[in-house]
Amino acid sequence: MFQSIAIKNLSKWLLGVACLAGAGTRDPAAGQEAPAASTPDAVERLTRKNLQATRETVEKYAAQRKTLEQPGSLRQVRANLHVHSELSHDSRGKIDDIVAAAKLAGTEVLLFTEHPSKEKDFFTDGHRGFRDGVLLIPGAEMKGMLVYPTLSLRPFESADAQETTQLVRNRRGHVFLSHLEERMDWQIQGLTGVEIYNTHADFKKQKRMIDSMKNPLWLIKTTELIDKYPQEAFSALQSYPDDYLKRWDQLCLIAPHTGVAANDAHQNIGVQVELGQDDKVIVSDALGEELLKLDRLLVAPLLKIPQGAKPGDLLLKLQLDPYQNSLRHAGTHVLVNELSQEGVWEGLEEGRTWVAFDWLADSKGFDVALIESSENPSNTRHEIGSRLEWKKLQGIESGEGNQGPRFVGQSPLLANWKVYRTTRESTGELVHQTSGERLDWAIPTAGNYRIELWLELLGQPHCWILSSPFYLKP
Repeated sequence: MFQSIAIKNLSKWLLGVACLAGAGTRDPAAGQEAPAASTPDAVERLTRKNLQATRETVEKYAAQRKTLEQPGSLRQVRANLHVHSELSHDSRGKIDDIVAAAKLAGTEVLLFTEHPSKEKDFFTDGHRGFRDGVLLIPGAEMKGMLVYPTLSLRPFESADAQETTQLVRNRRGHVFLSHLEERMDWQIQGLTGVEIYNTHADFKKQKRMIDSMKNPLWLIKTTELIDKYPQEAFSALQSYPDDYLKRWDQLCLIAPHTGVAANDAHQNIGVQVELGQDDKVIVSDALGEELLKLDRLLVAPLLKIPQGAKPGDLLLKLQLDPYQNSLRHAGTHVLVNELSQEGVWEGLEEGRTWVAFDWLADSKGFDVALIESSENPSNTRHEIGSRLEWKKLQGIESGEGNQGPRFVGQSPLLANWKVYRTTRESTGELVHQTSGERLDWAIPTAGNYRIELWLELLGQPHCWILSSPFYLKP
């Protein structure tokens, strides 16, 4: 998606350099209408001042966060879904490099989603098992979904989305609806869940950034900032996925849908410019494909070419989506019995997940659970994703000190907690809000409940954690 919007315009950018060279070096975003909302958009965040302030905030949270033990008997693991490698036509990612990036991002599970091809079977040839301590699980992005089967789907290529879902789920695999912005009206029966955040969908919301990327002066200016603030620059595109969450709440009324983050990681968004033979300048994309070849004199007004530059010397390199930054940006945290494919499978099936923007602050130690009785909470704990009968919860005998069913949570940082309830009458209603390191709230009635945590960034509230729902059936 990025590539089609940005990199394919590169030839137009550079061919227009002669006109642009005389236009001065004013801020390319100057004169553009500012967004109506007070929250900074990506263009505003991609300034030296705001990138530095963002880094200082990240460092502050890292220093302030507390190390908390995970309550209950389950283990929390960090996973990345929607990841592409060189098995996909639009990536050159080597598995060793991806695993190394995952370890730097704090990821323990990589769920790949290769584009199916005639050359490779994504299931039989896909990445699986443990590699340097990271669990690899093969899958595909196909039929508008993230598909993780337990068998090769080669014999079933003609199946539609619903048929593919039934085939995979009947054999204990998993399927998640992908790119909700393109299929808000889809209602596939039997899904494991949906993407509640997608990096590329987030990028498409940044209209001013997309417009700015058509300007080569902005590109060159921003390259220096991206080199100095790589994670902060990548994550400048993050916005609250309100459209995704609204549709997710609606789908969860029909059936439980586990929420996951889609990193859509390819490491294929970038450009490099190098000096070629015969005073030519060669422009290539991040996949190594030559886009165009220009005369040195045409490029010189825009790119500084050293006097002694030789053929093969790199003049400019911009990589917008390194695996490490993409994987750290957002993660899907899963509560599991053990770190194995079976353990991850069961955690996803039961909906024991939360999505966290860990680039801002490490969410490890976050927890929220439903406690039936404060008299003996250790025996009456229900994890995220639990499906319970409200009448039975109401029928618990009330003894002295028993406060009835409650949501109890902990956070490694002081945060703003938000509790949302969805019922047949009201979708995604904010029913409780509090600030601090703890949540303790008596549940008033039936409904689907999910929890969000927010921090502050650049003087504004910023979404940090999104939990999957608790389902309290009326």
